[in-house]
Amino acid sequence: MRLSCWCLILLSLAPGPLVRGPLLSSAVASEHPNVLFIAADDLRCDLESYGHPLVQTPNLDRLAARGTQFDRAYCAQAVCNPSRSSLLTGRRPNTLQQYNLSKHFREAIPEVVTLPQHFKQNGYFTQDVGKIFHNWVTDIHGDPVSWSVPAVMHYARHGDDKPQVEGELPPNLASDIKCECRDVPDEAYFDGRIASLAIQALRERAQDDQPFFLAVGFWKPHLPFNAPKGYWDLYQRDKIPGPPCPQWPEGTPRIAWHNSQELLGKNPRNLTEEAAQELRHGYLAAISYMDAQVGRVVDELERLKLADDTLIVFWSDHGFQLGDHTLWAKTSNFENDARVPLIIVPPASQRSGTVSNTDAIVELLDLYPTLSEYCGLPAPEGQEGVSLKPLIDGSVDSVKPAALTQHPRPSYYGKDKGMKAMGHSVRTPRYRYTAWRNPDDKALIGEELYDHDRDGIESVNRVDDPEYRKELPRLRQLLDSMAGEGVKTQ
Repeated sequence: MRLSCWCLILLSLAPGPLVRGPLLSSAVASEHPNVLFIAADDLRCDLESYGHPLVQTPNLDRLAARGTQFDRAYCAQAVCNPSRSSLLTGRRPNTLQQYNLSKHFREAIPEVVTLPQHFKQNGYFTQDVGKIFHNWVTDIHGDPVSWSVPAVMHYARHGDDKPQVEGELPPNLASDIKCECRDVPDEAYFDGRIASLAIQALRERAQDDQPFFLAVGFWKPHLPFNAPKGYWDLYQRDKIPGPPCPQWPEGTPRIAWHNSQELLGKNPRNLTEEAAQELRHGYLAAISYMDAQVGRVVDELERLKLADDTLIVFWSDHGFQLGDHTLWAKTSNFENDARVPLIIVPPASQRSGTVSNTDAIVELLDLYPTLSEYCGLPAPEGQEGVSLKPLIDGSVDSVKPAALTQHPRPSYYGKDKGMKAMGHSVRTPRYRYTAWRNPDDKALIGEELYDHDRDGIESVNRVDDPEYRKELPRLRQLLDSMAGEGVKTQ
């Protein structure tokens, strides 16, 4: 049953699970760092700091140099709604029973306290500029009770991001229907305007002693690839590398495949190599455009002398395929879909001993307890993640044995066609193991095993290789323990 607007009003008035008093006094608030919570959409680990040979991301690289970069961070599901809901509630999709774009997380757990709501209930001013919660298809747009003031620029379709300019619109120099290259200023598109609104919000917060949680949600590099021309000009198309594994992995069951409908359409069009290369070009341009907007916001934070008292987080909701494994966009359990960039810059007072990067396995749902600990808030209830603070300060090398990612088949399903299969995937430091099962009787449909020490591009499924026979029981048991009732092993 979907929640009505009246339910939302009641939720906003109802007391949360924590004991709360009035807003923190100025003296107390000064002991709690601000949070600048920056999100990207559909960004895989194509940043210079992650080793991409061509991309230009100077602002995100600067953040990575100041804080901790997580080289093996993973989303809960490679599509916007479940991934963001998992991160923002600290629950897995199986707990929320949320696997598609149309179900809101409050349908499963109406009283759940979200990450920004937890900060709001503990004396923070919380504000959303841009896309943070999933915002389309669901009856509830975002999550109004999470914010101290109404969210802005959070509700739209990506196709609504049309250029707004004074005078005549410059011509589109791109060819593919999913690309746009026009010589327009940054503010012609959503992300440029979001950066300007975030800067305005920071200036307002600088006049107040109340600690803030400012969420800034950029819409890029999500399709359409429509960055202003200046960002396309950063790249020579013939120098952009193609996917290291463009073919379907050897021995991988077809249940793992999808039709790339987000980019190719429900009746898939033929994609020429020229069009594919233009799309890869557009994706890099969109990344650099988004990076520039991040730089504008962080520069203003520093200009206002707020940076030392602010914890900065940068994350992406999931990865993206650019022809890898014959796939485009997301909705698979492969590494390129599941792995995401994650950077955390602690406030200056807590930065001593911060490690520059870690290859420990972490998950996006770990952000909820991590930010709560850094900001001195009570331990949140019902969390399925763990705090990453011990990794950041170097006191431990690992906080969990694996990350869990999952995705249903069909990739996008609704009331007219229900779920036919669910694939759960565990990523350990060496392996990715995936089991596809019937959601009703849990019958096994297919399995995948990739050895990242030998095959980082996941080109060969080794589940039937005798060499890995001893590893499979352990991985199956690990997956079962993490996924619970969703994937009982036989």
